Amino acid sequence: MSSALTDLFPHPIVQAPMAGGISVPQLAAAVSEAGGLGFLAAGYKTADGMYQEIKQLRGLTSRPFGVNLFMPQPEHAESGAVDLYAHQLAGEAAWYETELGDPDSGRDDGYDAKLAVLLDDPVPVVSFHFGVPRREVFDKLHRAGTFTLVTATTAEEARAVERAGADAVIAQGVEAGGHQGTHRDLPENDGAGIGLLSLVAQVREAVRIPVVAAGGIMRGGQIAAVLAAGASAAQLGTAFVATHESGAHPLHKRALTDPLFPRTELTRAFTGRPARALVNRFLREHGPYAPAAYPEVNHLTAPLRKAAAKAEDAQGMAMWAGQGHRMARELSAGRLVEVLAAELAEARTALSAGGGPR
Repeated sequence: MSSALTDLFPHPIVQAPMAGGISVPQLAAAVSEAGGLGFLAAGYKTADGMYQEIKQLRGLTSRPFGVNLFMPQPEHAESGAVDLYAHQLAGEAAWYETELGDPDSGRDDGYDAKLAVLLDDPVPVVSFHFGVPRREVFDKLHRAGTFTLVTATTAEEARAVERAGADAVIAQGVEAGGHQGTHRDLPENDGAGIGLLSLVAQVREAVRIPVVAAGGIMRGGQIAAVLAAGASAAQLGTAFVATHESGAHPLHKRALTDPLFPRTELTRAFTGRPARALVNRFLREHGPYAPAAYPEVNHLTAPLRKAAAKAEDAQGMAMWAGQGHRMARELSAGRLVEVLAAELAEARTALSAGGGPR
């Protein structure tokens, strides 16, 4: 791990930023206080909403933390594809007694305004998803004293991250829950991601900047494995969904280990961009027909997802989860960091003694 990154948090454990209300300030604070790196997710937040969460988090911990931004997306939806999908979802709207959202409610998520806040009132770490900012963005953040990371899903994307001037790259394997951080959302690449260990090895050979590994990691032994493969730290999302401080819906937390939801799939059903979720009725019925149209589909289905959650209907919710979801543990976030750190130490001892990670 680079000295700048090492100085930020004692344990090589990063809590993934999970948009949609999961990565609340209480969760990020608990992780940072325990020696990991907690993250806020500002992808769906307004600039003021992000600022208020940062302010709240600073009141809960003096430890370093991070904030994640989504990169603005170009228009690429096929003509009429979103309208056709809206027609297919009409029955869902009638079932949940709600209206579909407006897919044209705006593509501007306030990215520039959020960047301005982070430059005016800097935070220790900022990460980016869905693409790479311009070099001048990294230069400004670096002058503000902010450490920067960008998600990559291939070695080629990792090279682009390094060329742009980021401090580190997050290598996201296909096992990861939630949105895949591909830089270009191409339908022909759906489900064609790279497994984490292979990806870490490829990225490690492709770039000189530190690598943070993300994708299906649930145990300290897995952290030891990605560190041995060349990563500097591990980023875990699904492992923190079930924690007490997580803002995830209680049904989502329980579903991670519920036998009714034994597997996950990458789907466009909920947002129009590939994202790994627990397989439920909505995903099965609509996933095959969802167009490559983000954020239009995200706006379209937002009222349906909210209505399903209000009705306590897990079959209509977007329950993001990585492939290791059945290994989720219902602990406090701080305790989970402690357990992961202890498992990591045990695995490292076993490795040095000639054994293997547990």
